[in-house]
Amino acid sequence: MNNKDKTEIILTLSCPDTSGIVAEVAGFMAEQKLTIKESNQFGDSETDSFFMRVKALSISNNDNIDISDIRKYFEVIAQKRQMQFNVYNTSIIPKIIIMVSKFDHCLVDLLYRVKTGELKAEIAAIISNHSDTEELAKSYNIPFHLIKVNSENKKNAEKSFESLVSKYNAEAIILARYMQILSKEISDKYNSKIINIHHSFLPSFKGASPYKQAYKRGVKLIGATAHFVTSDLDEGPIIEQDVARVTHVTSPADMVAAGRDVERIVLFRAVKFYIERRVLLNKHKTIVFN
Repeated sequence: MNNKDKTEIILTLSCPDTSGIVAEVAGFMAEQKLTIKESNQFGDSETDSFFMRVKALSISNNDNIDISDIRKYFEVIAQKRQMQFNVYNTSIIPKIIIMVSKFDHCLVDLLYRVKTGELKAEIAAIISNHSDTEELAKSYNIPFHLIKVNSENKKNAEKSFESLVSKYNAEAIILARYMQILSKEISDKYNSKIINIHHSFLPSFKGASPYKQAYKRGVKLIGATAHFVTSDLDEGPIIEQDVARVTHVTSPADMVAAGRDVERIVLFRAVKFYIERRVLLNKHKTIVFN
């Protein structure tokens, strides 16, 4: 039988670290007629927590595998071991919403990678507080929503945003250089679902104009950080980072140009890790099985 006729699932879990977890998960997969194709695990000695990601394929045809049944049967193990877990069917393509302001380099990169199949996601909509990327969205036949934001209408703007997330059933919201600070209410409501790209190697140079801050300090490396959004500005759990080397002759404008490439690749990796279910929260940090 061809693998395309089979059901592929991903199981992610976290729980207190005790003996026998891997063996019990493997035994469960065998009972459910699933063969493990990929398995990653990590035990954090500081928090005594255990994290695991398993990709498995049905041995029989997909008519015999029901994801809701898998969840229901695994709940017995989860309750016994105080687990938080999720089960995903990899044939279901995750829907994401991308939010952007005027700088479109990260958006363009994600659009291209989705188009080529390198990023297996559906961009359900593009939201912006400026109209600059509307034609770009139309060229990809993606709905574009202009939501202008200022101090007077911020609450109404965020209500519109919430309505769109619900309408499109978006699994993740990607801030691809969206230059607005989200409220605590929004950050809390969509906890671990909003990914931001910040144009510095956090925790250095938080907030506005990080390249100018870096230039003034005479740094020799500039970077970018993709992180989950929390109510604390640029303090969310870090998913991915990278750097580029600069020298004393690098101008602020040159830093911005070099930084664009780093921002693009870092955000792409973070979104890819997320939709492939490789990112698990460990208090204020992440476990990334990459």
